[in-house]
Parts: sequence; structure tokens; C-alpha cells
Amino acid sequence: MRIALYQPDIAGNVGTILRLAACLGVGVDLIEPMGFAFGDRAMARAGMDYAGQAEVARHADWDAFDAQRAGRLVLLTTKGAVPLPQARFAADDVLLLGSEGAGVSDTVHDRADLRIAIPMRRGFRSLNVAVAAAMALGEALRQIDGWPG
Repeated sequence: MRIALYQPDIAGNVGTILRLAACLGVGVDLIEPMGFAFGDRAMARAGMDYAGQAEVARHADWDAFDAQRAGRLVLLTTKGAVPLPQARFAADDVLLLGSEGAGVSDTVHDRADLRIAIPMRRGFRSLNVAVAAAMALGEALRQIDGWPG
């Protein structure tokens, strides 16, 4: 299982996700361009010393990422068709999260094999991307019995 971040805008969120991935043994794909310089101090602060232990692959753009991707593409989206508690995950899934400011393009949205949304109270639009990643990854790992031992 992997987490992929599509053109992330906020270094602190990437650092938090790198820390999450390092702790849980999940790889991370960063799909450029990013809205900050990789190695930004905010990212380093959020990831602390864990970020350096994450398995990270950087991709120049969507096409480069998509060409090497293995497994099903599972998009977390506010326009999702399947609520997270009803989604079924596989061990080789790639959990894709869009940029904080713009999400993903329609082309990328249409490319997803599964689109999921995290249910929330009426009137609320979305969660922080790192929080959403943690929630979806936790459910996915629970389903595939993939928590680290």
C-alpha cells in the first residue's frame, strides 16, 4: 500500500504524511509540481526525524507517476461515490490525495479506480489532507491486516 500526493501545496502536511508513512511502513509518492521546495523547513518540522525514514518516490508529473504505478488508484475526494466505511481495500492500493488548494484535475479524477469520501456532518466541506490520509490509511490497513507488528 502507498500514499500518493498530487501536487501538494503545504510543506507541513507533506511532513506530517511522511511521518505517518514512516511509522506505519507505507511508501509515499510525491507528484510534482509542489507548492514549496522539497526539504522546506516546515516539512522538516512536521516530519521531525521520522520523515527521513519514509520511503519516498518523487515524480516529475502525473504521467510519470501513472506510468510506473502498480495497483489500484483509490482517490480520496469530496466528490467521492463510496463512503470510507463502505470502501474495500487491497494490499497494493495507492491512496491518492489531491492538492490542498485545487484537489486533482478532472483527468486524474476520472482515472481513479475507486473514489471515496470521508463522511462528515452537513455543512462541512473537507478535512485537512494529512488527517484524511491517516483516516483512510488506518481503515485500509485494518482491512488488509497490514498494521505493523
